[in-house]
Amino acid sequence: MLKNVEATPGKLIDKQSVSLIGSVDGDGFPNMKAMLSPRKREGIQYFWFTTNASSLRVAQFRENSKASMYFFDKRFFRGVQLPSYMKALEDTESKEMVWQTGDTLYYKQGVADPDYCVLKFTAHSGRYYANFHSESFTIRLSHDRDT
Repeated sequence: MLKNVEATPGKLIDKQSVSLIGSVDGDGFPNMKAMLSPRKREGIQYFWFTTNASSLRVAQFRENSKASMYFFDKRFFRGVQLPSYMKALEDTESKEMVWQTGDTLYYKQGVADPDYCVLKFTAHSGRYYANFHSESFTIRLSHDRDT
């Protein structure tokens, strides 16, 4: 049984250096992509990633915001899946919030680089797997941050 819906998956997520992100292509097929771990997260409800505004994934999320994230611990064969929606954000406040020293390696113009954007994922439910058992859960919304 999943005793703490937020803490148990949250600890698993924090230990992973790779996130699997799912989007839907124009033909309705799922597409998966490995990305670095989220730049920022609030609980297991809100996640922010950085990526190129010109990327295929951003184009897919702009067309269809349905998304999924999966984090897994291969050593102990545990994982958490979060299906929901992803938004591509290009406002200065969002970009500054997750900007890190060294990002100019990828975005030469800094935070104002037109090819730099933020992906924001808002989870409402999930499914946790561990010890040959899986369990669905609902995430209690703490506050509305759907910007």
